[in-house]
Amino acid sequence: MNKRALRADALLLVTAGLWGFGFVAQSSGMDYVGPFTYNGLRFPLGALSLLPLIAFRKAAGRLAVPPGTSKFAQFRMTLLAGLVLFTAVALQQIGIIFTTVGNAGFITGFYVVLTPVLGIFAGKKTGVPTWIGMVFALAGLYFIFVAGSFTSVNPGDLITVVSAFFWAVHILVIDNLVHKTDPLILSAGQFAWCGLFCIIAAFAAEPFMGNLAAALAPDYVIQQWKTLGELFGLVPGGGSAAASISVIRSAAVPILYGGLCSVGIAYTLQVVAQKDAPPAHATIILCLEGTFAAFGGMLLRDEKPGPFTLLGFAFMLCAMVITQWDVIGPTREKGIRPGNGVELKGR
Repeated sequence: MNKRALRADALLLVTAGLWGFGFVAQSSGMDYVGPFTYNGLRFPLGALSLLPLIAFRKAAGRLAVPPGTSKFAQFRMTLLAGLVLFTAVALQQIGIIFTTVGNAGFITGFYVVLTPVLGIFAGKKTGVPTWIGMVFALAGLYFIFVAGSFTSVNPGDLITVVSAFFWAVHILVIDNLVHKTDPLILSAGQFAWCGLFCIIAAFAAEPFMGNLAAALAPDYVIQQWKTLGELFGLVPGGGSAAASISVIRSAAVPILYGGLCSVGIAYTLQVVAQKDAPPAHATIILCLEGTFAAFGGMLLRDEKPGPFTLLGFAFMLCAMVITQWDVIGPTREKGIRPGNGVELKGR
């Protein structure tokens, strides 16, 4: 392996690690602020973090906007991508309220298997590895769901499965749009829209999140977070300004990590790395995102997955790798794969 490929693999490993530990930041952020507030703050940061890179590419004449693409067309494309992204991250963030970081990371990885399956409805082809991967994924989900108890399923796990479906839809949307405008413009635009939708949802839904938690998990005690309105003194009952400042300081690290590291830095590293990384290397390394999430949950959130859960994690990892066999193996069929758009997911 040459030095350029080795360096690219190292950068991809860092990218997977940043995305995986992003689940820890998502969980930690909700110790202080609501789920929509967290995403409403971090996604605009992610969009802003890409502006210098966009400016640099524009100055170098490297923005890949096809001739004749109007501003309104780009507006519509970023709006569509942002709406699907908002749905995926909103469900994922709500799911993390009830489940563990490790579970969220590996269940989210189900999108790797779902993407080529849903791609069939978009006229894409898929092969036998996809269906073998689906069998492994369903087995993995089973062991994660039961976790040694066959009488109940964590509602957060179910919500995260639904979010994985929308992550797969998001990949398909990006695959359709990424050739119609510059990927960086599409990425920054969708992050901005997602942040706006999250801010609206923070005002509209977060005051009622306690009722949602009580309905989904009666024994669950919801975190005493602040809503966006309370945080900035826009609604009564938020406490003193000093209390809000204290919350902002405490939440700053997970919000900044989610906005800058998971989105801006990880995105940039992946774009740089995939220029030199063999596709097989990139595919396998980026599948380790869930592994990093589980490790981060154990290290920083004191999570202790049992043997059933660990077995589920192993099945899910195998499912992701098997599904990507067309990239890893000697036969490379053309079809829809997560690698076509995963860089725009914006953890």
